[in-house]
Order: sequence, then C-alpha cells, then structure tokens
Amino acid sequence: MIHRALRALAGLAALALAACGGGASGPSAGSVGIGVGPVPCSGRCQDTPTRLTVADVEQIIAQGVQEAQARSSPATIVVIDRVGNVLAAYQMAGAPTTIRITSGTGASGGIDGVEIVPSELGAIAKALTGAYFSSEGNAFSTRTANQIIQEHFNLEERFTPGGPLFGVQISQLPCSDISRRYNGVGVDPGPHRSPIGFAADPGGLPLYKNGTVVGAVAVIADGIYGLVKDDVGTDRNLDELIAVAATWGFGAPRDRRADIITLDAKTLRYANVDFGDLLRDPATAPPFAAIPPGVGSLLTIRGYADPVIRAGTAFGQADSGIRPASLITEPELAAVDGFVLVDEFNARRFPPINGTDGLLTQQEVKDLLSTSVALANRTRSQVRRPFGASAGIHVVVVDTNGAVVGVARTRDALVDATDVTVQKARTSILFSAAGSGTALQALPDAEYLAPGPAVASLRTESIGQYVTAFRTFFNQPTGLDDGAFAWSTRAVGNISRPFFPDGIDGNPPGPLSKPAGEWSIFSTGLELDLVYNAVIRHIAFVVGLAPTDVGIGCTGYQGITAGFEPVQNPIPKIANGITLFAGGFPIYRGGTLIGAIGLSGDGLEQDDFLPFLANDAVGKLPGGSIGNAPKAIRADQLRVGDVNLRYLVCPFKPFLDSNEQNVCTGL
Repeated sequence: MIHRALRALAGLAALALAACGGGASGPSAGSVGIGVGPVPCSGRCQDTPTRLTVADVEQIIAQGVQEAQARSSPATIVVIDRVGNVLAAYQMAGAPTTIRITSGTGASGGIDGVEIVPSELGAIAKALTGAYFSSEGNAFSTRTANQIIQEHFNLEERFTPGGPLFGVQISQLPCSDISRRYNGVGVDPGPHRSPIGFAADPGGLPLYKNGTVVGAVAVIADGIYGLVKDDVGTDRNLDELIAVAATWGFGAPRDRRADIITLDAKTLRYANVDFGDLLRDPATAPPFAAIPPGVGSLLTIRGYADPVIRAGTAFGQADSGIRPASLITEPELAAVDGFVLVDEFNARRFPPINGTDGLLTQQEVKDLLSTSVALANRTRSQVRRPFGASAGIHVVVVDTNGAVVGVARTRDALVDATDVTVQKARTSILFSAAGSGTALQALPDAEYLAPGPAVASLRTESIGQYVTAFRTFFNQPTGLDDGAFAWSTRAVGNISRPFFPDGIDGNPPGPLSKPAGEWSIFSTGLELDLVYNAVIRHIAFVVGLAPTDVGIGCTGYQGITAGFEPVQNPIPKIANGITLFAGGFPIYRGGTLIGAIGLSGDGLEQDDFLPFLANDAVGKLPGGSIGNAPKAIRADQLRVGDVNLRYLVCPFKPFLDSNEQNVCTGL
C-alpha cells in the first residue's frame, strides 16, 4: 500500500528545515529527517552533543516491528550508535535465528555457504556498515557497500575494474587490536569491532538526528546474508523494507544519500525502497512498551550486548572515543582542527611515540599526522556533500614491527577508517619488509567450515601457497623475503583480484586471489585466509562452543579440528589483518624501510595522494630525512607481461584553495 500522505508530509517538512536539519522523534518531525531541501551540516553539527536516547531506540525498534508484522516476516533488529555500541538487539518470535552466508555465485570456500552465524551477528555487521561509512556529508548503506566492494564497478558492467573499496568487508575484525570490545557493562568509547566484518547485504541504514549521524539500524528477516547482483535497482529486499520503516524520524537527509553522489561518473545506490513502499505508516507504530511479550524479546549477545536498551554516545565528544584535539595536550593537531581517539578516561589512544624499532622519531610521527590533516583540509572530497567540502580522513603511522606510533583524524571523518587505515599501513610494511614470506609460510592453514549448518571441516588452505604463487607470478625465488621492492596497498590490490589485470574478465587471477568461480566477497584469497581461523574462533565463542573469546591479533590460529588453539607463529605486524585498497605507503630514510603511513577517507584518489604527499612534505622540513620509497624500488617497476603494477594514483587538481595541477609529478 502506498502512503501518499507520507510523501506529502516529507514535502511539507522540507520547507521547515532549519539550522542543522535532521530527524527527531515523532511523525511530523520525522519527515524532516527525510526532507528534500538543503541540509547545512558539513561536519560541525556534531559539536553540539547529539545522541540516540533510550526513547529513540525504542521508537526505531517499534517502527520496524510494526512493518515486519504487516509483512508476516518476523525479524531481528539491531540498533547501534555511531561508534558501534549495540544499544539494543530485538528478535521477534519466529525470526530466523541464523543466517546463510552466500554470494549466490556457487563459490565454495571461505565463509561462503556457512550457516552457523547467529542472525544478530549479521545484523550487527550490517548496522556497523551503515554507521561507519556515513557522515554529515554522505549517507551510505549496506546497499552502497554492496556496489563498491565487488569484482566489478558497477556490478553488471563486465570488463570494468573492481569496486573502489574492493576487500574492505574483511576489516573491523573481532580479533583486531585497534577496535574495542564490549566492556560487559554498557556503552563506552569506540570504535567497536564487528563479528564478521562489513556487510553488503541490503538492510543496514544510518540514523540521523539534527543532521548528524547518531548510529544505524539493521534488519535480518529473510535469513540471508548475501549481496545483490542486480545493478538496475529493481529488487525489493525484505530486510531493507523493514529497516526503512525503522528509520522513520531518523532517516538520512535526502541531499546526503548515496543516490545523489557519483563516483567515477557512476551514481551510487542507497535503497531500492522508500517510505511510500511500506505497508504501514511508521508514525502510527505503537510504543515499544505496548508490544506484547509474545511478539519478541531483547537479546543477550555474548561479547556485544545485554538484553536492555541503552542510550548512545555523542560522536565527536569524549564519551564516543573520538574528540577534538586539545590545545593543551595535542597542540600540533588542534592547530589544524584535528581529532584524536581517546579511552574511557579521555586519555589519548595511540599518541605519537618513537618507533619501537628505533627508526622513526616522535617528532617525525607528529609531523606526518599534522601534515596529513592540514593537507586533507585543503583537499576536495570525492564523495561528500555539499560540493566543495574538504576531505574527511583518518591517518595512522606504524613502525616496521607494525606497532601503531600515532593516529589522527579530521572532523567528521568516517569511522570505518579507524581499523582499515591501520590495515593499510601494516599491509605496506608486510609486503615491503624482508622476511615476510618465511613468516607467512609458517602460519597454520586456514581450515574452512563446510557449507550448511554443520560445524565441520571442509578443507584447508595453505597460507604458504600464496607465497609460492607470488614468487612464480613475478619470477622472484626470494620474493617477499628479500625486501627488494616497496609496496603500496594499491599495488597489493592489483595482484589480489580474481582477474589480472583488474577488470579483464577471463584472465587468470592475481597470485593473492582465489580464481574466478572460487572467488567471492566471502572467499577472497590471502586477505581472508590470514584471519579466517580467528574469525571462526570468535563465532564459536559467541554461540557457546568455545569458553573464551578470540585473543588480540588475527593471525596464527589453528582451525576447528585443533580446537582453534593454541596460537602458533602469529605475525604481530598484521595484528588486524591486511587490506586491498589504496592509501597505504611505506616510509623510507634513504633506502631503508622505517615504517608506513595509511590514510582513508572520502575518496580513493585522496586516500592515495594525501599520505604520499605527507611523506614527501615532512622529508622536506628543516632537518628532514624521511620520504617515499626510491622510485627504482617501487612496485610499479614490476612488470607482468605487458602490464606494470600501479603504485599511486594522483588526482589532477585536488585542492580547494589553489589551481595547482599534477601535484605528485616528480615525487
């Protein structure tokens, strides 16, 4: 049933937009949150503390429950705040209790086909995706993620390169040393981990109040945790319909949604349904307290939540774990409007320090962070509204041991970047450092679970096979052990696609990828196999099959037949795994590798050139001696057939305050 009245309300409310427009409780105010008029928030509305209240969370759940009942499709509904605290998990009677993870491609391996994961864990992953990829300048959903992480962009356009965030789904992992864990008491500073990474399954949507992101809601009603291959936008997804109903009053502003944002001249997706497609007017949903007990109940999720409803944290404030830099304690960042990560005591996490290997100095780390933030503030965002907004970024520096020696952010930067940026820097270190091949060969095999609901072994995949394939691919018998080349994450991504070169369908895969037919976003190759046993070990803990949770660090776990224990031969320098998209570069002093820098934010080209320029700029400061890798050893010197790898992509004219062009030329 189409509710024309809802559309009329939305139109009327758009005329009433004020200040930092956005959702508030109640049907009339709710339509403000889905208004069509301009929304002036561009990163500063978070300066006024704004959070989801208990009443807000109750309203969101009640609206979703009403639509699920109207469709006779009981659902699991999860609400989180912007930094990943689970504020409530509600499961209706009769809802699927587990999800079937499937790419729909027939691929067998990785977690493709697994059916043991509780629905609430899938919903958490979907909610985190909606919250972590959104800002005051862009609202992205799990449908958006679906479009930009697959082997083609767009999905049905064959012979096109992979999505801009190819591989990002394998981040924010439960074993990460960067993402925080549930404290067992209540909400606390984030960002928090995901049980199974990021999601491409429609039905995870961000939530807004007063124009700023306050969290996300996600739904599992169909029992499927998959992806969409339809690029035309005709499917009507059950999870997405219920999630849209839940967002009434908290919907993303119309002029921030992904479907008005273009990337590489392609329009992004947000949702294939809207309020007019609902069977019930969400403004008429009964109060949460009026829902009969037999309809459903709040869940206990081991490691994530208790069966209560909680208020969220206010992003950009200390209680969220992300706050403005202080003129007293972080003056170099405060001077460029930087932000930092903090703990529950408001103490800075990952302050600038000397490298644990003695190679990077604290001052060099400080300079890299503040220079990156200052450059980002001058740089045009690719995906943020309004036009002309500066890029929001998160930047990290690691030493050659993979230890984080400094972290900083711009205001309103995406939360997903917190973990994946460290992955970027560490990936560059792993591939550029000597001895990595031997360390990889010593890791236990990834032991895949069999498809279906049984907890049984399917087969093992050797990590060492990727080292062998790498050496054969480049005809380098000592590759990954000799430290002969400097690797950016863009270059690593080049050889991690199911086709090489990227986008040439029918070609063999890169040496770090599964081949076509075996590859899916749930079975990627080295990226997943490195962390596979740890992720499954965590799921075993959540469902009660293991007495303790996975430890800190994602490599070195044995598989199911060995009880996932003990940890053997871990690689600390990739304690949160690796990633495959641009933004990570090694740092050199002369010809010596001394660390790496990773950056992630509002566009793939920005991710690339900003840390590259920061490396160069800090090296040119008085007394500076650090910089980018010598050109002769960069991975773009490697050639396979008639194709060179790519090390860096630099936008033509990136700055808002100058007409400078070709800013990477000669560096």
